[in-house]
Amino acid sequence: MANKICIFEGINYRNLLPLVHFRPVYNLRTGILSLREKIERNYPNTPIVLHARDYLKDVVQQNNPSLVVNNFEGNNILFINGRVIAKENFSEMIPLKGTDRLYVNGDDIVAARISGSKLKEIKRALHGLLDHESFEGLIKEEVDVQLIKYPWDLVHTNGDQIINDFKLIDKSNNLENAKIYDGVYLLNKDSIYIGEGTSIKPGVTIDAEEGPVYIGKNVTIYPNAYIQGPCYIGDKSIIKVNAAIYKNTSIGKVCKVGGEIEDSIIHGYSNKQHDGFLGHSYLGSWVNLGASTTNSDLKNNYGSVKVIINNEQIDSGQQFVGLTMGDHSKASINSIFNTGTVVGVSCNIFGEGFPPKYIPSFSWGGKEMLTTYNIDKAEEVAERVMLRRNIPFTDIDKNLFAAVYDFTSEERRKRGMPF
Repeated sequence: MANKICIFEGINYRNLLPLVHFRPVYNLRTGILSLREKIERNYPNTPIVLHARDYLKDVVQQNNPSLVVNNFEGNNILFINGRVIAKENFSEMIPLKGTDRLYVNGDDIVAARISGSKLKEIKRALHGLLDHESFEGLIKEEVDVQLIKYPWDLVHTNGDQIINDFKLIDKSNNLENAKIYDGVYLLNKDSIYIGEGTSIKPGVTIDAEEGPVYIGKNVTIYPNAYIQGPCYIGDKSIIKVNAAIYKNTSIGKVCKVGGEIEDSIIHGYSNKQHDGFLGHSYLGSWVNLGASTTNSDLKNNYGSVKVIINNEQIDSGQQFVGLTMGDHSKASINSIFNTGTVVGVSCNIFGEGFPPKYIPSFSWGGKEMLTTYNIDKAEEVAERVMLRRNIPFTDIDKNLFAAVYDFTSEERRKRGMPF
């Protein structure tokens, strides 16, 4: 029987860039919970070890001081791929108890229960990334488990994940100490959760007729906003006057959101607080979209959207794919983004017209020209923005910026971007 769980990163993390430049894959969110939280719910009271790429180790430890990172003591461990979407019966399909075994879904590793001499081999490899070679010699078992491959997978499963997560998470103290003003409409009230300290002003409609709505603690929703489920709004976020938040949308904690949003995921501490449209999009943390920023999520010919991933054009097979934007990136007022645009981390985008559909990390500019964003200025802005939310920009964060800046330099060089 495995006595602990290791949530690991494999080589396919690259398909989820730029969203995972600053975080391990299991910290991506779809639904109400992150991928890691979905796994942990399946194995309560089981010690967790986190595995991350070497350059992420310190920041993962900084953000999880009580957990073990990249240190694998013990003689029996269940390894679980951080790209897994763990359903409510995941621990029944992949139990802690049993003989050594490799669980797969097609070509993807889902999990591996390992002990003895094989575990010693794995421990030696865990300073890198795990792949099929790491688990050679184990008996294989095919399991029906979904794994995230590309950023749009997170977006397209988001509505279903909100519904599933809503069933599982604690909904006690619903409406306790929340202030619901006269003139607020709650449609299908039994599928609405409103957390402690939340304030919902007159004229707001919360519509759970097509799916649940989960609103966290100390959220403020200003008058005449419309919120349609399935939807999740994290703690301490603000929804602006006349906002229209349509179904299949997740908004992290401490966000400011306005305008029109549908089928999108926004990580915590990001702002899109003015008019403009955001659809079928995924925004990292500390993103800011200026007033009237709008993205396209549907081609005029209604065809499949092609997206550049790892300098390779991928046919998504999806009719709707919007903007993917990495952490700490900003867009000026009136910015527009074409269908399937990818923006790296720590970019500053401005100017008229559509910028390129792929913008490398640490870019400065827009349609007319892109140049390299000076690393010192990028760090200075990040520190200033984070301190506004009383979060320090530590030496570990600074080292993370420097590491990502260095290994994304080749992307910028290939595009002839001045340094």
